[in-house]
Amino acid sequence: MIGNATYPDADSPLPQMTRDAQGLTNVLRKDGFLVDAVDNATRIDMTCAIDHLSARVHLNSIVLVYFGGFGVQSDGHNYLIPVDAKIWSERDVRRQGVSIDRLLSQLETSGARVRLVVIEASRRNPYERRFRTYSHGLAPIQTSEDALILSSAAPGQVVEDLAEPHSQLMTALLSQIESAKGIEEAFNNTRNAVAAATQGQQIPAVSSTLTESVNLRPAWSGAPVFSVRSAATGRPD
Repeated sequence: MIGNATYPDADSPLPQMTRDAQGLTNVLRKDGFLVDAVDNATRIDMTCAIDHLSARVHLNSIVLVYFGGFGVQSDGHNYLIPVDAKIWSERDVRRQGVSIDRLLSQLETSGARVRLVVIEASRRNPYERRFRTYSHGLAPIQTSEDALILSSAAPGQVVEDLAEPHSQLMTALLSQIESAKGIEEAFNNTRNAVAAATQGQQIPAVSSTLTESVNLRPAWSGAPVFSVRSAATGRPD
């Protein structure tokens, strides 16, 4: 999981993102997941994390990737923003951001049986005053086969960060992972819980192409299960 909190160009830090990453890490480790981690990831950290994960995944793996921080859409595609990005134009977004499409494609190529992705990046673009056009939130995320994606808000919508220990999304997700029978049920219940808690002001997006019921408890059965914050250290925690 990648929790990016400190961006030089943002008006204020995003401390919830590192706490959200840690909270999800704790739950996954308790259930037997192998988790790699780093906070405030640079572009090199992020690309190394994806490469490292892809290299050790095999056909029976269930993979969960989490990113919390800023995301920017450009030409209908979404990019996760590293903390060291220097962005003055949309071209810089495409050059210095990490493409969600590339992430999903690389996970698919790795051969993981199931790919789970949680994206907390539906925020107002901190660089929009430098662009000729304005973009809000993320564009729709195209889901590959056997994937399940949870995004903190519907396409084009932005989330307001409240002064709470965890975000609305993570508060609901941590509760649902503990109680739901399957991960798709957990993601759907998380969406409904956030919508209810915010009186419809924030409605997370869930996109699924799963062809089987997936429970995070398979970690107990011996099937290798991985989650990545970042593999910048080159070793599992």
